[in-house]
Amino acid sequence: MPIEKRWVVKPQGDPATVAMLATELGISPVLANLLVQRGIETVEKANKFFKPDLADLHDPFLMKDMDKAVERVEQAVARGEKIMVYGDYDVDGCTAVALVYKFLRQIGHKNLTFYIPDRYTEGYGISVRGIDVAARKGVSLIIALDCGIKATEKVLYAKTKGVDFIICDHHLPAEEIPQAVAVLDPKRVDCSYPFDELSGCGVGFKLVQAYAQKNGIPFNQILDLLDLLVVSIASDIVPLSDENRILAYFGLQNLNRRPSKGLLSIIKICGLDKHQITIDDIVFKIGPRINAAGRMRMDEHDENASPSGGHAAVELLIEGNESEATKFGEVIDSYNQDRKTIDRSVTQEAHDYIENNPQLKALKSTVIYNPKWMKGIVGIVASRLIETYYRPTVVLTMSNGFVTGSARSVPGFDLYQAVESCSDLLENFGGHMYAAGLTMKPEYVEEFTRRFNAFVEENIDPQTLIPQVDVDCEILFSDIDDAFRRSLNRFQPFGPGNPSPVFATYGVSNHGDAKLVGQECEHLRMDLIQRQRPNTRIQTIAFQQPTHYEWIRAGRPIDICYQIVENHYRGTISTQLRIKDIKPVKQHGI
Repeated sequence: MPIEKRWVVKPQGDPATVAMLATELGISPVLANLLVQRGIETVEKANKFFKPDLADLHDPFLMKDMDKAVERVEQAVARGEKIMVYGDYDVDGCTAVALVYKFLRQIGHKNLTFYIPDRYTEGYGISVRGIDVAARKGVSLIIALDCGIKATEKVLYAKTKGVDFIICDHHLPAEEIPQAVAVLDPKRVDCSYPFDELSGCGVGFKLVQAYAQKNGIPFNQILDLLDLLVVSIASDIVPLSDENRILAYFGLQNLNRRPSKGLLSIIKICGLDKHQITIDDIVFKIGPRINAAGRMRMDEHDENASPSGGHAAVELLIEGNESEATKFGEVIDSYNQDRKTIDRSVTQEAHDYIENNPQLKALKSTVIYNPKWMKGIVGIVASRLIETYYRPTVVLTMSNGFVTGSARSVPGFDLYQAVESCSDLLENFGGHMYAAGLTMKPEYVEEFTRRFNAFVEENIDPQTLIPQVDVDCEILFSDIDDAFRRSLNRFQPFGPGNPSPVFATYGVSNHGDAKLVGQECEHLRMDLIQRQRPNTRIQTIAFQQPTHYEWIRAGRPIDICYQIVENHYRGTISTQLRIKDIKPVKQHGI
């Protein structure tokens, strides 16, 4: 039985401002209200929002150390030095490595290699093994992407090997900044860059932009790299505001019109080559396939071969030959299929364990441990468990003699604080309010579990354990016409900082064709009508919501909240409501 959700309607915009924007922009007051809710209260701001402009990108040289970074890359290129492009094993890291690698190759630098550390043998970030490989291969400059901001000792170690570092990162730095040639990170306290929410790939792109700017390379020659960047922006869940909105907007254009051969192979595998690709498509289809490579354990002994699954992902993303890219794409897809099989199996095991332990089920948090589970999928499993139990969750496994795991939270609860309260038991940990990673000795698992659960019990607001749907406003079905949908499309790309609007409509009912669909009849498809205008039907889909099927089939009224999407079928476009929640109307008179 799904957990009942609470709907919270957002404060509505100032009526006078809403009316002015609606008149001046020629849009529905409903849509004008959405603008005001997003802090857009002038026509000028609205025009910039609706028409992102590459000219509004910030000067990359405003970023601390950018001049030093460009100078060192110029030096390496001029001298023909061997450069290693080094990145994390997730989507952000792999796309960042591919972007910088492709640019360096584009400007004619051939003495080039790249490196993605193995999740299982090396872990996150800069590794000693990676530096040693670089030194043995004659690398004199490493450009580190999406990692390195805390690699103080590793950078010093690299110096002893004659290897310089340029760090391009977007994570919070520690008090001590690594002694690299240049450290690019907009979150540095001493960095005055106007926007600090770039992805790791975004920081890499700013380095490319700066190099191009200084060396007279026209911007349109680096424009094709934005398809990689939008995949990073979407997958790393950074705010889609300011520079990220501009870069994502043009990146989506590239992805839809002229994607690189590697991304095209994934697009075709996902079945996305026949319709307009959105941020959601990246988050749920493209990104997971790239991520899957880095999650899978590699049976690797030859360091000259692909040292990690992430390495294979980069090989795909830099491939310029379509047939070769297709082969790489199939390999990556097989990783994803394996990953899905494993995470489904582990999730089911975790569900069964919780359901068979009433004491565990009754808690306000979940800590679950199985030494046999794969390290690369415990974060996914934690997220899956939250979908069912909706509470802070930690999933632990064994790796290299230590217990390691991922923690995930629910909106409104600071998970990092909960993990930090157990820091004396941990070898290391890191993360933020809603996600964290941690490592401990096996003998501390029991005490960690006790203390973590106790911290949540004492500090969580009970309301936080009830899923919340934020509703932008109430509308009628009669408000939703083709013009409304087209105007709503101008709000894209949607994501953090610019979420897809959620509307509520009350007192609607089934037109007589409600049916359960999906392999396990887990989805509900129906055409709905509203009493205020019975001749208006709208097609809807409610994913993973079969609960109220009998009530709806009987024609009884329901309240719904939903997002408005385009449904593409056999060349025709129609309006579809993607339902987020359904509430049966128990009493009439609404």
